[in-house]
Amino acid sequence: MILRGEPEWNCRGGREKDCRLLLYKEINKKGNMYEQKGYGVVMDIRLIMVTARSATLELNDGGTYETEKKYRLLLNREMYGIADTVITSLFDLKPDTEYVIDVQEEDGTKAGSISFRTEEEFVTIDVRELGAAGDGVSDDTGYIQAAIMACPPKSRVLIPKGKYKITSIFLKSGINLEIARGAELLAETDRSRFARFPGRIESYDEKDEYHLGTWEGNPLPMFAGIISGIGVSDVKLYGEGIVNGCASKENWWNNPKVMVGAFRPRMLFLNQCKRIQVQGLTFRNSPAWVIHPFFSDDLLFTGLKVRNPQQSPNTDGLDPESCRNVEIMGVHFSLGDDCIAVKSGKVYMGRKYKRASENIHVCHCLMENGHGAVTVGSEIGAGVRSMVVEKCRFSHTDRGLRIKTRRGRGEDSILDGITFRDIEMDNVMTPFAANAFYFCDPDGKTEYVQSREAFPVDERTPALKHFLFENIHAVDCHVAAIFFEGLPEQKIEKIEMRNCSISFAEDARTDVPIMSEGVEPCSKKGIHAVNVKQLILENVKIEGAVGEALELAGVEELQQS
Repeated sequence: MILRGEPEWNCRGGREKDCRLLLYKEINKKGNMYEQKGYGVVMDIRLIMVTARSATLELNDGGTYETEKKYRLLLNREMYGIADTVITSLFDLKPDTEYVIDVQEEDGTKAGSISFRTEEEFVTIDVRELGAAGDGVSDDTGYIQAAIMACPPKSRVLIPKGKYKITSIFLKSGINLEIARGAELLAETDRSRFARFPGRIESYDEKDEYHLGTWEGNPLPMFAGIISGIGVSDVKLYGEGIVNGCASKENWWNNPKVMVGAFRPRMLFLNQCKRIQVQGLTFRNSPAWVIHPFFSDDLLFTGLKVRNPQQSPNTDGLDPESCRNVEIMGVHFSLGDDCIAVKSGKVYMGRKYKRASENIHVCHCLMENGHGAVTVGSEIGAGVRSMVVEKCRFSHTDRGLRIKTRRGRGEDSILDGITFRDIEMDNVMTPFAANAFYFCDPDGKTEYVQSREAFPVDERTPALKHFLFENIHAVDCHVAAIFFEGLPEQKIEKIEMRNCSISFAEDARTDVPIMSEGVEPCSKKGIHAVNVKQLILENVKIEGAVGEALELAGVEELQQS
């Protein structure tokens, strides 16, 4: 966060561009940090994203979401603001301009420096000049859409300060769309005003199909997103403004599971898109899932704020579904469901397209108040592979890691190569939960899904493979430290836990650690592991557990040190 008038700030790490780190005098490298005589600590600074008008930096001083200290940012030797988050964004820059950012501690001690050049920009189209009123009453959808469609390549559509009433707006390839500080998009809540996307459209020759609408992993009718990208590429959506879904119990959140005309829209829906970058914006009061990339690749979400009330239904923060190469950096989630939920469709989509979500990187994020901080599932018919969550903070969520699957997800539903490391948790009910008996869907409580007896392994049986958790510290937990339940016929193959410490709150609450039949509410439970082939516990410490510290059943190999 940069404090300059109204504080709003961001950050990210991964897929970074090479930039110069300017160091002075004698430098000793220690990991990612640098120490310098007479200059205090010099940090590792990386450029994460740049547009013609903005840039995002990673100020890596060892912090998770916030930096260890506050830093002064000098832009070409002039004071820009105070940064206190690892992922930090700068706005109001000029196109095609060379910038040097000097980072100083509050006492003026130099911490580091980086240089970059902003992108070129051909023209800016201001939506006000096309007729948008920005008064919060008039319908500005058409004017904003006209600006987008008229915008040439390497140019910007600007939504300046004001309140803009809209239904849905659609992105176009090759443009930059800036929602500036003080601008707020106010979404319509009258369902009759939204386009209705059918779930599955059969091709003329009946040999193929096209998918527009989707709901919880199935091709179903859905209202168009507040902001939608359909088959677009090379788009940068950024700014310090707000996208407000205006949802409440009087409209979208009333009878939320009932389809009325179509299922509820997403705030940002990206269907079959490529190379999309989203930076700096605040999303709030979403009708349903907030950001939903679907069958899309090469995506960056950085420095965002995603805020919904704690009791809002199905308002997941960011749900990549059958997506590849996704970076989620420096995002602050506070909402009523899972903060991040990685998915790959239910049975039909998973079996037909076999498109796993893979190469997902989550870093320097803050997750608050959700059901799960980072969830895998439950709609994972095509599996999830190669996912890393690191340097994040989870606070007051029901679960930290949350794996949700069940019989019937299918043989393509393989979860493998999932790593959590360098995580801080505070007041998380159950830090680690893996549930192979999740009771979702109309058949979720049937004997086939819920039975703890072994069934034959067939085309309906999912697989949980390798999970690694290291350098994780959780305090003031409540229900259970670790609760893993695999299938008896297809056990979890390997769980490694290294350098993890978990302590319970003195006044710990009682609740269920996972959502499945037969699991009783509990409090201060230690390690519960059922149906695991190999369980490795290295320097795993649990304080304050009541009862047996280690409950095992169907664990073939335990390595503990």
